[in-house]
Amino acid sequence: MHGDHPQPAPPALDLSSPLAPGLYLVATPIGNLGDITLRALDVLKRADRIACEDTRQTQKLLNHFQISTPTESCHEHNERERTAGLVEALKSGARIAVVSDAGMPGISDPGSWLTAAAIAAGVPVIPIPGANAAVSALVASGLPTAEFHFIGFLPEKAGARRTRLEDLASDAGKNAPTLVFYEAPHRILETLADIEAVWGPALRVVVARELTKIHEEFLRGTVAEVRQELASRDRVRGEITLLVQAPAAQANGQTPGAAEKIADRVARLQAEGVLDEKEALKRLARELGRSKSELYRELQRERARTRARP
Repeated sequence: MHGDHPQPAPPALDLSSPLAPGLYLVATPIGNLGDITLRALDVLKRADRIACEDTRQTQKLLNHFQISTPTESCHEHNERERTAGLVEALKSGARIAVVSDAGMPGISDPGSWLTAAAIAAGVPVIPIPGANAAVSALVASGLPTAEFHFIGFLPEKAGARRTRLEDLASDAGKNAPTLVFYEAPHRILETLADIEAVWGPALRVVVARELTKIHEEFLRGTVAEVRQELASRDRVRGEITLLVQAPAAQANGQTPGAAEKIADRVARLQAEGVLDEKEALKRLARELGRSKSELYRELQRERARTRARP
């Protein structure tokens, strides 16, 4: 465990002294430019350079506030490659700001790899707080805020996404925290359908869309209601934060939507006289409105998890 020597807190804004050397993780607006902080503007103005997720996106922000600090790219595809050079500059006393396109660097955005490398090299790392979509959505959602679990983006592939949701459902405890996801607009309906299949249609969810922007919207209700509302639209647009009030585990250790696994349903149908597993899956597919191949893959995943348990 490492520990830095305690230092006196600096004044809120001290423009009379130069910016101290180090790596500055600067939060930027997630929509409304008015959400930039005075401290963030000061750091961006006085840094030697700014490492950006997308230099074109950051340049719009810098132009708006008349900031001329040089920029360079540092995104998910080149962060590891750029880290060595940035750390060498930091060790020589450089003052480098890191920004993502919106929000806090390192939270479902580039920045964490560079941060870890800077800390390992003994370079000061200074967070500059500001806008964050997950926390902003959470506090206005109406769902419990005392404990929450930030997951970020779910897997893009349907099978992997369903498996991740099932794992989260099986981990639900008595005081299940609110779950917070980020999701792309073109995948939100599929994700809501998967959540409904895993937890049931009565699960409480909130879709927070276009936070801090002119078309900001909160859709609150059951997962079935919210999915129906979004499905009725010609197109779903904008950045989305999805919040789920994870149900507490039932007495039998299962969550409401996952009370009967595919393996249990197949076994029940076979006990009722459907002796062939394929025929049981075919009947289930008709009942659930899902494909037989999808149910077969889910059945295989359930069996694999059962075998993996001690």
